[in-house]
Amino acid sequence: YEALVDPRAEWTQIFNDAWRMMRDVFYDPNMHGVDWKGIRKQYEKMLVDCGTREDLTYVIKEMISEVNVGHAYHGGGDFEDQPRRGVGLLGVDFAVDKGGLKIAKIYEGAAWDSDARSPLRMASGEVNEGEFLLAVNGVDVDPSIDPWFYFVNTAGKITRLTVSTKPRRDDEARDVLVTPLRSDRDLRYRHWIEANRRYVSEKTDGKVGYIYVPDTGVNGQNNLFRQFYGQRNSEALIVDERWNGGGQIPTRFVELLNRPVTNYWAVRDGKTKNFPWPYDGHTGPKCMLINGLAGSGGDALPAYFRGAGLGKLVGERTWGGLVGIGGGPRLMDGAWIRVPSFAYYDTDGTWGIEGHGVDPDIEVVADPAQLARGVDPQLERAITLMLEEIRTNPRVVPPVPEYPDRSGMGVEEEDK
Repeated sequence: YEALVDPRAEWTQIFNDAWRMMRDVFYDPNMHGVDWKGIRKQYEKMLVDCGTREDLTYVIKEMISEVNVGHAYHGGGDFEDQPRRGVGLLGVDFAVDKGGLKIAKIYEGAAWDSDARSPLRMASGEVNEGEFLLAVNGVDVDPSIDPWFYFVNTAGKITRLTVSTKPRRDDEARDVLVTPLRSDRDLRYRHWIEANRRYVSEKTDGKVGYIYVPDTGVNGQNNLFRQFYGQRNSEALIVDERWNGGGQIPTRFVELLNRPVTNYWAVRDGKTKNFPWPYDGHTGPKCMLINGLAGSGGDALPAYFRGAGLGKLVGERTWGGLVGIGGGPRLMDGAWIRVPSFAYYDTDGTWGIEGHGVDPDIEVVADPAQLARGVDPQLERAITLMLEEIRTNPRVVPPVPEYPDRSGMGVEEEDK
């Protein structure tokens, strides 16, 4: 159906509803000491100068920011849009070399990461790093032009690449068929995790494991379990939660990392004569990497990790946003507002984390210049810490006791 809409009247309604939702749902009825009625009068004066829906969004965001809290968000709405054309991606870095466009690096996950396979590894013919891209769907590539220009509207479509070990076309040039991706984020993400895991293993002779936790939602829990089982037998463990995007409250994450040994099992054959139970636990030294771009559940995870006594926090103070958000009704034009409705406070009865974050035990600033060169000072410090912990506080596994003598009746007193 069709309806006539007076944008200014609609925007006034949206503004008022957003203000009311904050008033009625915000966890603190005192609105953090802010005169909420006065804030409404202050910001509603700006409505007359709003010329677009984007202007209204700006006004609402500025208004709700007055309560000085994380997780106060506003988005969506009846915005204008425009046609878009996607770009197919290969999960590669290009470089101009010898006057040609060279495939400098190919990104993909580890051998077991079935969800992070490079399109070039699944092509109709092998394509390797160091080769040159000469043409896309028969159109010659000009190295002076953005290479992704040639991949417009190729995502998910079979695409013909002409490649060669030489920067110029000759008889050795060959065509291969690939299917570019809509996003190569997962390739680069898995590649980064595997590179860190391999680096930690090489630097510690396989003694220290590495796990990355991207968030505290379903995706993060899946990633934790996915990586944990392959690392649980390491003598020590680095849990990296930098850039953690949050999600749910990470109680189960810490439970997995904090499973105590209940007993050991003795076996007759095999390289290892005993093993701990539960099998899905790790009792060696641990530490956690944190930074300022980890927040919400990414604030709670290191707080719980520290509270459980699992190890030290290495890096920089986290974001500091632990007043959580729930659901709520949409605004008139389909926009939404997230009202912080439940707040974290400590077991000693004091407020904590919100607005400050979780401080590291060992502060290490991530120098952007070093990161750009592929050097991660926070990870390096965590490796050093775990090697120190292995030397000074190693995981101790009691040996198998002397086998019991059950030739008589009953059980020896010490075995009861």
